[in-house]
Amino acid sequence: MTVVALSSDRSQGTREVLLAAAEQLFAERGMYAVSNRQISDAAGQRNNAAVCYHFGTRTDLLRAIESKHRTPIEALRAGMLAELGGSTELHDWVASLVRPLTDHLAELGIPSFYARFAAQAMADPNFRDVVTKDAVASPQLAHTIDGIIRCMPDLPKRVRFERIVMARNLLMHTCAEHEGALAVHGPRARSSWPLAAEGLVDAITGLWQAPIRARRSAPKPRRQ
Repeated sequence: MTVVALSSDRSQGTREVLLAAAEQLFAERGMYAVSNRQISDAAGQRNNAAVCYHFGTRTDLLRAIESKHRTPIEALRAGMLAELGGSTELHDWVASLVRPLTDHLAELGIPSFYARFAAQAMADPNFRDVVTKDAVASPQLAHTIDGIIRCMPDLPKRVRFERIVMARNLLMHTCAEHEGALAVHGPRARSSWPLAAEGLVDAITGLWQAPIRARRSAPKPRRQ
């Protein structure tokens, strides 16, 4: 029994080291510029097949990294939503979108790599759908988006969808840039995560409230 427990603990430890190494390498180099051998080397593993053994495919590895962070982020969001109740303030709902991520990044300390990893994954068309589908499966995130939409009932469905995508990209890429700057220059050179969150909440609230101008359809080509 003791031998089995030790073996299980060792396997879990190896898995965690591989996850951390993969997250950092993906964050710094992108999803396709990193090989399994490089991940194993960075994790101090002599077995080059360690990544495949513990995670299977590259998509499975990506999902494991996402899951590692999504669990604490959604726990923070659940707490915020419980306090939010039935608020009708758009700013409150946008804060429940932004702050769970920025609070999690603050808890990770400096340097962290998750925001840059997520931005790399979102920029890759082969992995974007995987990350998006896994994210929208969260009931807490779905509740947050519903709250935002309820505050903007007059937005056409098409505009709603566009602004969800814009808000997601603004959130992830701004956090990735801020995380990278903190890693390079330190906390004295950039604002803290709570201050960065305030700016993001204001910006994304403004994005949702931006006026809609009438869009003209493209002119039909003239016959020659």
